[in-house]
Amino acid sequence: MTHPLLDLLPAGSAVDPDGTLRIGGCRVDDLAREFGTPAIIVDETALRARAREYRTELEARWPHARVVFASKAFPATAVQRVMAEEGLGLDVAGGGEILSALRAGVDPALIVLHGNAKSTEELRLAVDAGVGLVVVDNSDDVDRLEEIVPAGRRQDVLVRVVPEVASSTHPHVQTGQVGSKFGLTAPAAKALIARISRSPRLRMRGVHAHVGSQVMDPSELAAAVAPLAALGTFDVYDLGGGLGARYTYDEHPASVADYLDTLLAAARAHLPSTAELIIEPGRSMVNGAALTLYTVTTVKRDARAFVAVDGGMGDNLEVALFQQRYEAALATRLGEEDTEDVVVVGRHCESGDVLIDPLRLPAARVGDLLVVPATGAYTHTMANNYNGARRPPVVFVRGGEARAVIRRETWDDLFLRDL
Repeated sequence: MTHPLLDLLPAGSAVDPDGTLRIGGCRVDDLAREFGTPAIIVDETALRARAREYRTELEARWPHARVVFASKAFPATAVQRVMAEEGLGLDVAGGGEILSALRAGVDPALIVLHGNAKSTEELRLAVDAGVGLVVVDNSDDVDRLEEIVPAGRRQDVLVRVVPEVASSTHPHVQTGQVGSKFGLTAPAAKALIARISRSPRLRMRGVHAHVGSQVMDPSELAAAVAPLAALGTFDVYDLGGGLGARYTYDEHPASVADYLDTLLAAARAHLPSTAELIIEPGRSMVNGAALTLYTVTTVKRDARAFVAVDGGMGDNLEVALFQQRYEAALATRLGEEDTEDVVVVGRHCESGDVLIDPLRLPAARVGDLLVVPATGAYTHTMANNYNGARRPPVVFVRGGEARAVIRRETWDDLFLRDL
């Protein structure tokens, strides 16, 4: 049995004869019984395959290069561990991500620290751990590092540059345009590079740029290369990430191979062939490997048909933040005809808690399981306790076996910080 939703799910997902979805060899109704809902289900085989694809495709095109997973997209320790085991470095954007990367066994030398407002505590964590590269965003980063780095040591740094590229993505995830809160325009970057080059405690290694997230046209990402090259010759050029991921039937982002062909054509045209190149895929690395499983709690047919589930903006803020569109289906009724246009809403006391509008489904019933594919990026990491919701578990599936790598929060967990 086939269903259009399979196009958005990890390879190997299937529909059983009774209309029930199977992912990683596991039936979703069995997963719901064992782990409850909502739950984020990750196909570990698909996750590893994507990491391998990025690494092998990049190494085939530019041997002195490395893939660094932008772990803010999915900073679960288990996900970070998979990336390390597949030979990737990690990009971290805060103290907690530094600590989880170390907990996952990532070589500190392969960690890249980002952030536009790093605290002294976070920089000290990075220096003490031996983080390989700190991307300085401003002169305050340099001031703090020069105080923290011990005498006789030098910390390798990159300077984040505003490439003046306005990508065609949602304004909330644009990062490379003039006026972005991230990085420095060319004149300010040149001044900071000159200052770092004179520092006895910092080593100027190269430059970094990023133009945005969920960018569907690779040429926009490649447009950042020439502005980096114009700043001078360096050992390292970090070209960022940003390749779009597929969420809907109508979206068709570039393949990893096409993205790298475009990006590295610009690199060959503008950068020295001896330089080390870094790319930082995040969303496109993890999004397609996961789905979220919900239970329908209420069906209300009035002015419109509303299908309410037991999660929402507490486990997925992507819709509320920048109107991300998703697809979904009833996970145990995939053989039935879609007969009704509905609005899928969450359980939270907020009018903006709408997951999908509109969506065509079979006539939904209380107790149905709803599956939403393409939820590997920025769901777990931005999950919250709004209205006292407990953050969902993360469950890895592989070869018919399932294991929770992050458990569901308990009611007691909600009060652990009370004094």
